[in-house]
Amino acid sequence: MIREELRRLLTWEERHRRLVGRLGLALVLTIGADALGAVLTWLFERGARHGDVHGLGDALFFATTQILTVSSSMQTPLTAAGRVVDVGLELWAVFIVTAVAGSFASFFRSADV
Repeated sequence: MIREELRRLLTWEERHRRLVGRLGLALVLTIGADALGAVLTWLFERGARHGDVHGLGDALFFATTQILTVSSSMQTPLTAAGRVVDVGLELWAVFIVTAVAGSFASFFRSADV
């Protein structure tokens, strides 16, 4: 029984390729969403009075922390357009977390068939 389980763990099957493909796609799309969110945040928030976005690095930090659902102590977004970008980043984070969780669930479910 243990030998059979070890063999199953060490065998590379189609379901492994699907999982890696899905995770890779999620990573690439998230990097793109992060970059787009950073640029948009920088464009909308750079001129806001009393804001914390002074450069593209600050905007990238803000966008990344929003996507990671960590949030930050930055006083952004202050503009209406920046808030829309912020909500979009948070929605992306919820979507991508559930998509990745679903990918893992599908991976493990297909092993039981």
